[in-house]
Amino acid sequence: MQNPPNKSHGRLSIRASHRARPLVQDTPDLAGVWKAKVLTLYPEMFPGVLGESLTGKALKEGLWGLEPIDIRRFATGKHRNVDDTPSGGGAGMVLRADVVARAIDYADDGAARADWPVIYLSPRGKRFDQAMARQFSAARGVTLLCGRFEGVDQRVLDARAVQEVSLGDFILTGGEIAAQALIDATVRLLPDVLGNAQSIADESFSDGLLEHPHYTRPAEWEGRTIPEVLTSGHHGKVEQWRREQAEHLTRTRRPDLWEAYQHRKNSGG
Repeated sequence: MQNPPNKSHGRLSIRASHRARPLVQDTPDLAGVWKAKVLTLYPEMFPGVLGESLTGKALKEGLWGLEPIDIRRFATGKHRNVDDTPSGGGAGMVLRADVVARAIDYADDGAARADWPVIYLSPRGKRFDQAMARQFSAARGVTLLCGRFEGVDQRVLDARAVQEVSLGDFILTGGEIAAQALIDATVRLLPDVLGNAQSIADESFSDGLLEHPHYTRPAEWEGRTIPEVLTSGHHGKVEQWRREQAEHLTRTRRPDLWEAYQHRKNSGG
């Protein structure tokens, strides 16, 4: 038997579900809007910084959606434990596979993984970058699993085909800050969130280079002046200067990016 098609009442999405849902959701389920579902032991940490500035304004305007999901809701038994001691011994605790699986299955709700990736924020994961943010922004949404303690039982990551993504080679106390950073980088790429598409086109990593330096008034500050070319009114020379500066900064500060940029340039990519 096929699932019934989604129905929309205005912008609210109405769909059948195989699992009971809470009577009140933190944010409305808006039809056709990119959404982040965050599996966390600390749902009160959201929206956090995402509720401020342009991302917060876009959230209030319904340009994207956010659904924090408390992992503790999916614990069972007398003590409703979400974690247990590591098999083989060692310090700390590990989030249980059965609890996390129920949370992931609830968040999935039949969504195709090609359109809705499930991501575990982990230092073992693939390094997050601008290309990945663009990939996630093209999906219908993402589900982010925020680890705590020593991590998550590997079996649930394997069984549910969870992607592991890292912000860098450092350790946080949990995945919530990393999740907010990933969401912010992705949401700002959605249509109408920034309000100026050129801002995205000109910024760092948009073409594989670091961004050129910026200047504004006053024309002189503490004896330092704005580069003359930027006040010349000659747009062609301004663009050439900015390109040269971007290439110089990338070559000297990020040789890894410079090498990849040169490779694409020489191969016509």
